[in-house]
Amino acid sequence: MAKPQISALRELSARMGIIDEYVDQTGKETRRTSDATRVALLRVMGLEAANDAAARRSLQRLDDEERAGLVAPAAVVRTDDRVAGLRARVSDDARSIEWSMTVTDEHGRATTTEGRAPVVNGTATIAYPPEIETGYYDIALRVRSEGAFREGRQRLIVTPGRCPSPDDVLAGRRIFGLTANLYTVHSRQSWGIGNLGDLRSLIEWGGEVGAGFVGVNPLHALFNRGGDVSPYSPVSRLFRNPLYLDIAAIPELGESPDARALLESAPMRAARADLRGSDRVEYERIARTLEPVLRALHATFMDRHASGTERGERYHRYVESQGEELESFATFMALDAHLTKGSGSARTPVPWHKWPQRYRDPRSSSVFEFRAANPEAIDFHRYLQFELDCQLAAAAAAGKAGGMPIGLYQDLAIGTSPNGSDVWAFPDLFLQGAAIGAPPDPMSAAGQNWGLPPIDPRQLAHDGYRYWIRLVHSSLRHSGALRIDHVMGLFRQFWIPEGETGKMGAYVRFPSGDLLGILALEASRAGALVVGEDLGTVPPDVPAALKERNILSSKVLYFERSGVGFKAAKSYAPLALATANTHDMPTIGGWWECRDITLRNAAGQLGTAAKGDKDREVVRAREERDREKSALLRRLASDGLLPRAAPPASNTELRAAVHGFLCKSPAALVGISLDDILGERDPVNLPGVGPDQFPSWTRRLRVTVDELRADSTFTEALGCAERRGHK
Repeated sequence: MAKPQISALRELSARMGIIDEYVDQTGKETRRTSDATRVALLRVMGLEAANDAAARRSLQRLDDEERAGLVAPAAVVRTDDRVAGLRARVSDDARSIEWSMTVTDEHGRATTTEGRAPVVNGTATIAYPPEIETGYYDIALRVRSEGAFREGRQRLIVTPGRCPSPDDVLAGRRIFGLTANLYTVHSRQSWGIGNLGDLRSLIEWGGEVGAGFVGVNPLHALFNRGGDVSPYSPVSRLFRNPLYLDIAAIPELGESPDARALLESAPMRAARADLRGSDRVEYERIARTLEPVLRALHATFMDRHASGTERGERYHRYVESQGEELESFATFMALDAHLTKGSGSARTPVPWHKWPQRYRDPRSSSVFEFRAANPEAIDFHRYLQFELDCQLAAAAAAGKAGGMPIGLYQDLAIGTSPNGSDVWAFPDLFLQGAAIGAPPDPMSAAGQNWGLPPIDPRQLAHDGYRYWIRLVHSSLRHSGALRIDHVMGLFRQFWIPEGETGKMGAYVRFPSGDLLGILALEASRAGALVVGEDLGTVPPDVPAALKERNILSSKVLYFERSGVGFKAAKSYAPLALATANTHDMPTIGGWWECRDITLRNAAGQLGTAAKGDKDREVVRAREERDREKSALLRRLASDGLLPRAAPPASNTELRAAVHGFLCKSPAALVGISLDDILGERDPVNLPGVGPDQFPSWTRRLRVTVDELRADSTFTEALGCAERRGHK
């Protein structure tokens, strides 16, 4: 019997990685991709498929493009897979080719080899030089076949195949660490938001209590205005937020009378007191207050260190190492400030999509003219990134000096703001007309639209994975571990067509083998562990792939269930980071007091609009929580963390028991949230609601770092964690 013919639309969709169906988070329902979604997502990818003829033309276009290239633009191979060699596409009629191959390594050293190779089904395989080790290489290939010459280039990336394992880094130890949202932290030196000086203090305290690392939220650059304050929707994932600078630690402060005069002025002292007294992080006001001080410090740096000093030379080395990516980011930020309308608190930013046409293309002559005409404005942003790098290095060094085996643990967001510099600087990489998010689940019937533009997987490979390499390298700078938010995005991402809900979305496949290989190479060079946040809808192939690559899984107490109860500590996976919660979940105190249910109800996330339905939904949620609390108490008592399965005498006792429970697990890493150590009730984020319903990413800690270090009662909330310490 003849096989049924696959439609051109289905064939094109499969070729572009659009997945036909997936099993939802319940594990019971299969959701299938509609043809309307296929057509919409293919259009986002630049391919028309509105009818069969259009789909066939798009398939032909892909065939033509593939035949036009002598070699694939990029190849990622493991050290034990190099026997496959370089594959050159030539005429189907050719029987053999003569070839010449020049391989250039990262240091500019070039090696040329030549020879003959047979052709099988239009493809010749040429062995890579045997002396090639792990790293990045540029290959130039020239072939002669049937009297004609062809040339091609390829980015070859040779990887170790696996990230460092916990045994490699920890030598068999199991450690705990602190996790903190840096913007919530404050001290006597801060300006209403945590800074890298506060991070250093937190790292020093962590070392004193036996912690092996301190993990922080993504420190990515933000606009710091309006609703653009989520660390998971940044301006750029390649660079960092200047609000995290510790002003007092910037060396130019001692050399700048202008900056000191500003800081010592009555208006500035009053503003600082007001910002420190606020119970919310006022990003825009902090940025506006500190900008003149930072500009004065930059002016002093340019005057004293532009050349001829050790600090100046360090700056120039940093700028050179960051290359065009830093130049583009600094130009974008300067253009954003230049094109913002109004002044003071009345400033109205203009998204880059609405800038004058001449500035929307980063490679336009107008942008280069702007750079030439505004060198100081652009250098200001290079300077801020340089000082951020210096201060982050100092914080990481404090961890190493304190004996931490990991030290600083950073976080990489899954995407970037559509209005940000990464999208502007890489216009061929980011796609318009769709957003990544999450499919419908029991918590969100319509799914979640994160508003983040998707990356074109084909273009990512065509560009030799330059953006991903740069991104991972930047994120691992000064880090002993890296958390990958929504690690499933390296395998597949859920794309939602513009104007639609998650019900009309579909998964798009990504080159996970290549992305994980590059991650393994960069992590091995940094000697760092990698943690994958693998919560939510997890494809069946992901857990095994992560384990094979030594990537730690995320195990969260709230989700580690067995029927109606909680799993025993001993059942947790060894290759894992175990935590009580995450930035998207309630704190232990908030969970115990049902504070999250109260907040979700107030935000309209429970029940329908009818008051009776909402009331019943709240009652059901509280009843379910009571059952969960009883189950948790039974588990904590069964594992010896509480004397009996009854409510503890205090919230501190509960938190200590939970942390002690996690530390009894075989998990290589245990992360203890600073929010839980301090007994915070409100979460930092309420997913799925806007700032008008809940002020996510703005909540501050109720005590300062100074008070934390001085009060031994907070150490009690660590439970028995100190007995798992690295000392």
